[in-house]
Amino acid sequence: MGGCFSKPKPVELKIEVVLPEKERGKEELSASGKSSPRAYQGNGTARHFHAEERLPAPHPYPGTQDCVEAAVCHVKDLENGQWVPGLMREVELGWGKVLLVKDNGEFHALGHKCPHYGAPLVKGVLSRGRVRCPWHGACFNISTGDLEDFPGLDSLHKFQVKIEKEKVYIRASKQALQLQRRTKMMAKCISPSAGHSGSTNVLIVGAGAAGLVCAETLRQEGFSDRIVLCTLDRHLPYDRPKLSKSLDAQPEQLALRPKEFFRAYGIEVLTEAQVITVDVRNKKVVFKDGFKLEYSKLLLAPGSSPKTLSCKGKEVENVFTIRTPEDANRIVRLARGRNAVVVGAGFLGMEVAAYLTEKAHSVSVVELEETPFRKFLGERVGRALMKMFENNHVKFYMQTEVLELRAQEGKLKEVVLKSSKVIRADVCVVGIGAVPATGFLRQSGVTLDSRGFIPVNKMMQTNVPGVFAAGDAVTFPLAWRNNRKVNIPHWQMAHAQGRVAAQNMLAQEAEMSTVPYLWTAMFGKSLRYAGYGEGFDDVIIQGGLEELKFVAFYTKGDEVTAVASMNYDPIVSKVAEVLASGRTIRKREVETGDMSWITGKGS
Repeated sequence: MGGCFSKPKPVELKIEVVLPEKERGKEELSASGKSSPRAYQGNGTARHFHAEERLPAPHPYPGTQDCVEAAVCHVKDLENGQWVPGLMREVELGWGKVLLVKDNGEFHALGHKCPHYGAPLVKGVLSRGRVRCPWHGACFNISTGDLEDFPGLDSLHKFQVKIEKEKVYIRASKQALQLQRRTKMMAKCISPSAGHSGSTNVLIVGAGAAGLVCAETLRQEGFSDRIVLCTLDRHLPYDRPKLSKSLDAQPEQLALRPKEFFRAYGIEVLTEAQVITVDVRNKKVVFKDGFKLEYSKLLLAPGSSPKTLSCKGKEVENVFTIRTPEDANRIVRLARGRNAVVVGAGFLGMEVAAYLTEKAHSVSVVELEETPFRKFLGERVGRALMKMFENNHVKFYMQTEVLELRAQEGKLKEVVLKSSKVIRADVCVVGIGAVPATGFLRQSGVTLDSRGFIPVNKMMQTNVPGVFAAGDAVTFPLAWRNNRKVNIPHWQMAHAQGRVAAQNMLAQEAEMSTVPYLWTAMFGKSLRYAGYGEGFDDVIIQGGLEELKFVAFYTKGDEVTAVASMNYDPIVSKVAEVLASGRTIRKREVETGDMSWITGKGS
């Protein structure tokens, strides 16, 4: 494919393919027969994978002896007419479970767990030829097992189904049954860098979800030229949402892909690499250490930077924002058996507060609003969640701000509030929002809006040809909200934007159409949310807020714009599917409490 980003003609496409993970047929070899290194960089110095850092031993495609086949049910056991579980069933195949699906009279057999966090897909939503995860909204094509919507990186295995004497038989690889995930086949880089080369076909600034998915999508689509992914972090791409939900997690536990993955597919990762200027006219970036890199196509996915306190004493020790695994780990160490203060009652602050309740001696939350999550989830839902925290011994200081941080021998000792309250504190976590990390683009020629966000179109293109942007730092037209320009800093949205950017680097004319979906976890309970409810003027609650078993519909005028739920699965995934289909949900449909409309059975 050379350096060409236009659509290749099928007869001209020549790529080398590496089979995913353990199905790989042979080791990646250099011309000398030795393992070919892939560099990833720290502080401008190239580091290489050594020969002993080998990929897993090759596994041939499973033969007859590696498969299992069994009758799992009668053909009439899955009859049409039910939404869930009438058309889906989890069946046992000896070496593992399989999701059996009947759709439009045809049977399909797939992996039964969502590869993202392992949710049982049988409890999800079957609609329009795909199954949507009940926990976080990932979607899988039932005919192929392919991942169609995010979050997550991997697809499902697809198994053979046959009907004999009115019985349904499934044949599956034993290995696939145990793995429960499938990495799509990808092209191999055929033009690797020779050491520290000064040019690349694709440069991706930012190694979060958007950057990683962009790189993987390019390889999945057959792109075989050089890809460089650069990040400020010292680690390979990791699961950033877990930082505030599981502060003890180590970097290796958070990694989205092992380093062998990047070596196998020729995705070079430059760590601790800060881009300071972008020259779009000459298609060149300059790093902080002076290294210069030319590109053909550029993805800007720098993410955001956490806001910090501007009060007196802001420089004292043991005051943190959470940006890296090291930040999260240090907070936990300092908080054990001591007094922790969290400033900000948004998602990050509340997740941290919940996690620290079993670690710290005391946990206090300071918030300017009257209730947590008020602007996002509304007053009633916010109060119900606040009560849950109070029942777990979290103390709230609402409608106030931090006036001063007091230290003893340079280390935090007290947090003084504008309300005159003084809180004992040994560690303080600041979660008061973030700003786009786009300062390096101010003189680049890439347009920024008044808040520093990068405006893009439906194809994730900036105002500069060949330059795309994705993730927390962009505003984009939200298709199902009449193309309203929005910023949605959700993990799932970053995945989707990264894929669309990659597809359009290859001139595929893809557009953003994903329905936003997010989640949070506190005290063992999960809250799920789908849609875009900013500016809602009413909240319709079904279920019981006191019991924390409810669904909340957010409306603007006559239209439902978002939904949130707790202990009400898979309602959020169902609503996400309705919205994704293009159907408008009217306020009157959710006011009655009759949910038949969601299955298409009601009026």
